[in-house]
Amino acid sequence: MSSAPTTPLRQRMIEDMSIRQFGERTQHGYVAVVADFARFLGRSPDQAEPEDLRRYQLHLASAGASPAKMNAAVSALRFFFKVTLARQGYGERLATVRKEDRLPEVLSPEEVALLLHCAPSLKHKAALSVAYGCGLRVSEITHLKVGDIDSARMLVRVEQGKGRKDRYVMLAPDLLVLLRDWWRSARPMGWLFPGRDPGQPITARQLDRACKAAAKAAGLDKRVSMHTLRHSFATHLLERKTDVRVIQALLGHKKLDTTARYTRVAIKTLGSVKS
Repeated sequence: MSSAPTTPLRQRMIEDMSIRQFGERTQHGYVAVVADFARFLGRSPDQAEPEDLRRYQLHLASAGASPAKMNAAVSALRFFFKVTLARQGYGERLATVRKEDRLPEVLSPEEVALLLHCAPSLKHKAALSVAYGCGLRVSEITHLKVGDIDSARMLVRVEQGKGRKDRYVMLAPDLLVLLRDWWRSARPMGWLFPGRDPGQPITARQLDRACKAAAKAAGLDKRVSMHTLRHSFATHLLERKTDVRVIQALLGHKKLDTTARYTRVAIKTLGSVKS
């Protein structure tokens, strides 16, 4: 997890996170926050006082840390003090920061078609098409297996998506044709989209680079990422008057409020409302 020596305190924190089955990225992030806090203190973090936590947050804010970074530090330090050190009350002194409420960038159907046409390869075109046609997160696309494509029921199985939940999403006929073309050309056996390393799936970074390359080749002047395709999927469904709760299930959102924000960017839906 880290090149730094694993002290008994660090090992205990890792074990506490493993017991709760935290993901690898979450564990790495929590350990990194506590290590940074220790460097700020100049001593072991278990010797910290409540005022040290306030000073550390002030240090992060003065350094221009984003709301996401500030809140990630809060989550990590609350876990460290409450669970690993069993010190009640320490984490409650930490202040969370309200995130900026920004609307997601959305492409028009014509822009999506142009982007997919400009994909660097058949594999990338198929993967980007899954992002838009199924509304999957990039991490969910990278972990798709050949067996997850259910052509009989025209469904795609998403295994252990965000929140460790399985779900099914619809599979369009033209997307199935594209996936079959990709399968015939590469014959992937395990992962639907294999990576450069043998036995490993394609990485999220590789897909995002391919997406940005396609957007550049298409001449799009918007900030485009893999998540933009997911945003576009949800917005276009909403513009076609698909029930927002159905979209919530397809996206795998825990809260309806998360899905409902697409109503603010669904231009056709807004345009149909009479003043």
